[in-house]
Amino acid sequence: MIAKEENPIGRLPPLPLTLGIFAACLVSISLVWLIGQETVVAVAYGGALVAVLLTLLLVARLRSAPVEQESTLPDWSVTAAAIENRRRGIAITDRANRLTCANETFEAWFDKAVSPLELPFAEDGRAAMMAAAREAWRDGSALVELLASEEGDRRFSLAIDRAGRAEDYLVWRFAEIVQERSYDGLSERVMGPFGDVMSRAGLELALVAPDGIVQAATSGLAERATGSSDNSLVGMEFVQLLRSDDRDRIFFAREGQQGSPQTLVHVPLDLPNAPRVSEADQAPSLMLLVDSTVGIGGGGEGSGKAAIPQLEALLSALPLGLALTDRDGRFLFANKAFLRAVEKEGEGLPQFPSDLVVREDKAAMSDTVRRFAKGATSSGDMAVRLASNAEEPVSIGLAGVRGLGDAAVLLSITDSTEEKRLRRQVAQATKMQAVGQLAGGVAHDFNNVLTAIIGYCDLMLLRHTPGDSDYDDIQQIRANSNRAASLTRQLLAFSRQQTLRPVVLQLPDVVSEVSQLLKRLMGEKIEFVVRHDRELGPVRADPQQLEQVIVNLAVNARDAMQAHAAKTGKQDWKGRLTLATRRVSARDVRKMGVDIMPADDYTVLIVQDTGGGIPSEHLNKIFEPFFTTKEQGKGTGLGLSTVYGIVKQSNGFIFADNVRGADGSAAGARFTVYLPVHKGAMPIPAKPVDESEDQRASDWSAGGKLLLVEDEDMVRAVAERALVRAGYTVVTASDGEEGLAAIANGKEDFDLIVSDVVMPAMDGPAMARAIRRVKPKLPILFMSGYAEETLRNEIDIENMHFIPKPFSVQQINAKVAEVLREQK
Repeated sequence: MIAKEENPIGRLPPLPLTLGIFAACLVSISLVWLIGQETVVAVAYGGALVAVLLTLLLVARLRSAPVEQESTLPDWSVTAAAIENRRRGIAITDRANRLTCANETFEAWFDKAVSPLELPFAEDGRAAMMAAAREAWRDGSALVELLASEEGDRRFSLAIDRAGRAEDYLVWRFAEIVQERSYDGLSERVMGPFGDVMSRAGLELALVAPDGIVQAATSGLAERATGSSDNSLVGMEFVQLLRSDDRDRIFFAREGQQGSPQTLVHVPLDLPNAPRVSEADQAPSLMLLVDSTVGIGGGGEGSGKAAIPQLEALLSALPLGLALTDRDGRFLFANKAFLRAVEKEGEGLPQFPSDLVVREDKAAMSDTVRRFAKGATSSGDMAVRLASNAEEPVSIGLAGVRGLGDAAVLLSITDSTEEKRLRRQVAQATKMQAVGQLAGGVAHDFNNVLTAIIGYCDLMLLRHTPGDSDYDDIQQIRANSNRAASLTRQLLAFSRQQTLRPVVLQLPDVVSEVSQLLKRLMGEKIEFVVRHDRELGPVRADPQQLEQVIVNLAVNARDAMQAHAAKTGKQDWKGRLTLATRRVSARDVRKMGVDIMPADDYTVLIVQDTGGGIPSEHLNKIFEPFFTTKEQGKGTGLGLSTVYGIVKQSNGFIFADNVRGADGSAAGARFTVYLPVHKGAMPIPAKPVDESEDQRASDWSAGGKLLLVEDEDMVRAVAERALVRAGYTVVTASDGEEGLAAIANGKEDFDLIVSDVVMPAMDGPAMARAIRRVKPKLPILFMSGYAEETLRNEIDIENMHFIPKPFSVQQINAKVAEVLREQK
């Protein structure tokens, strides 16, 4: 445990007191000797007394100062005891990145009492940590999904939070990501009721370490090998339990040749090139002993065939991917785990193992299977690429088996379906987080530029009429600036940082609002069908953003149907776009078995087309930013990413799949959006107010004095001109410190503060907190390119308002007028 040492200041020695008295006496004696008068003697003694009193006062102040200082020091021992956690490595650093405190788990994991930024992570991990630290100092918290050690054998996730009374410390929480191994929990299965069932069927199991020591065994194996059914086999050498005769038949050493011969099957559990390479070489093996006389009452040639049903029952129950082939290399049997691993679940096995791999690996696979089938009993493994996933090599283990009738080769493969899914999700989350951070950082600067461009265009349009020669050019500049602002909103949408204004609504109302637009977008060849369930629950979402979701999905469906028609060469094709709403209860969700979606009531939007479906290789990529299957120049790849971001920010879920036709082929694509049902009461609908921005701005004519705080000169200049033109008195400040000084001086009273959020030195939120201590009721209008919801979560203060960037001259005038009107 690392904790900062406290160094209380001890009591001062009496040296100052002694020196003071000595000096006073020396002065008095010198005066008496020089002058020799009684008055002077009195004055000298008086001076000495004053010096003694001043010295005593100084000593008292010096003694009390350390105690006061000591009382303000943090008690790091209490903090260290509070953060003890066996599953989390926790460290605390100060502003200078110095380690002030860490728990025992942090020390045990990293074996170093250093700052987290100095830990031995890979280069990209260090860069991610430094970026996250900067984000935490700025925003209050940050996450790093994946950190790999320099050796690559350990992986961690990291969460950073800013803490402390002055928010001058960072709390680092490391969590180790442990990958599940294929043999985890197998010991308990072998030694539990499952092992007892196998023993009664004549099948004995032993889990054997690489050094040959038994780690677990069935009770029947223990009884036949040692005469006791307890755990006496654990810790013994497996080879000492068996003996072989001159015909290579295997017997239990305790029973000798009087016992029944055994068939030994060696199943390697993890492979040398499995994902956890550092542990694979130390992985145990599963030893399977099959009694050759089971089911026939005596040995003979048919004994192996009699054991096959029991063997298949065992292989079916094991969580490992296992299959059997005959001497010619044909598949005899495969369990469900094997079918899942090779992505053949529901389709059945092909004839040969070589049919599972890509063309380049077929010959090597066939030769290896035949060699293990006809050669001496041995085991090994080989790396191949499955035809269902040619990008990621997998390792297949092979073992020659004898005495099992037609079975000659045992194939094993680790079912990595869940691991692949998690890996894809982590990769997708990492991409989304990286691009989201990029979009969030770029959006602030880009929105500042767009705010200035749009603002100056508005100011120029005030001096030009539609008949002027420059009017159309200015309108083009403004229109293209708005297009750029729309692109920025799309970037923020898929990164879930856009400003949402959620309300409680009914999903069919949103569908009806865009139905007329969709009918025009679809054209004459596409039939547009809308179906609604009854008694749909209300949802809480931004109606404009939901309309964008529906339009984006519908436009994608239209393009897919047109592309499918062009591909098939049909001239008189007809398509159908179906929009449907459904009611899904929590019970239905539990039946679906979707782990990532909580069991709750949902209102579902389904968008289905007849465009031939989504290729299977694209299903896992369609929500990735900038991924598109359209021709170059015809798509940005942000449509579905934007949809994904809006749905997730609305606490919903979206899934994509293919709808099968009568012949089993993909007939079209289906997107299903799940939005949680709002449990509160439905709000009373407000009366529609038909007011333009100019009208709302002109309603307020009382003027006012504003403090404008903005670090970007161009934005500050255009906002100042717009507000002054609207009749306000404007005082400007270039950063938060200058704005706070204008308030703290108290020379001027302001009616409203208009401030940027992200500024150097002191940002807008920090300035707002400081101003509220002086002016608790002064309204503040924040302007930012970041999401309003994020801002409100970070700043929980009353009378705070928000206007997103970029904004026009009319929009900022209208917003300022609206805020001032609310104060009156």
